[in-house]
Amino acid sequence: MSAKSPMLTLNNGLEMPVLGLGVLDRSAREQTAGAVQCAIANGYRLIDTAAAYGNERQVGEGLRGSRVDRSEMFITTKLWMTGYGYEPALRAFDSSRRKLGLDYVDLYLLHWPMPSDFEATVAAYRAAEKLLADRKVRAIGVSNFSSAHLNTLIDRADVTPAVNQVQVHPYFIQQELRETNSRLGIATESWSPLGRSVRGAGASGDATDPLAHPTIAELAAK
Repeated sequence: MSAKSPMLTLNNGLEMPVLGLGVLDRSAREQTAGAVQCAIANGYRLIDTAAAYGNERQVGEGLRGSRVDRSEMFITTKLWMTGYGYEPALRAFDSSRRKLGLDYVDLYLLHWPMPSDFEATVAAYRAAEKLLADRKVRAIGVSNFSSAHLNTLIDRADVTPAVNQVQVHPYFIQQELRETNSRLGIATESWSPLGRSVRGAGASGDATDPLAHPTIAELAAK
């Protein structure tokens, strides 16, 4: 990837790169800063991390080491469920921002819905709305929310999520959920778009690996 990613305009007018680097690999935390720098050097401008990944500090190191102007970067992090609730969410965000070494975060997501305590989920989202109003984040959203979770949240919220980050890959297209996101004006952002959750389940070239599918291989060869 030698050129910058194309952009997608979110429902609040903010532009987000279509392609980005996700850094969920806690076993290689010491490699995170270098991976971030390498991705940026090769044109990536979106870096996606989370409090639960345990590598926000290393992502921040990679950003600073890249020497690319902050305004060119789009940084996402996520609130873990142990930080749900209004005040706990505000404190958790401050912790993430300090670890990243940033004045603001471009996109802040609730990492998962918590059906057993959806009141805490709503309170956490209201805290995200305050962060947005205070310009500590540029956009807010959710991750791994079903259609039912989205509808319940939106009924209680003032700001429609800009993004719902969910697992989508060629063998798991989530059409109904993507249609819900589209109807609500929410961008669908894929995690594991190369099918990491199913790759490696069998032998090399196994049919469970999306990258071994002839159509995908043909497109990659182009």
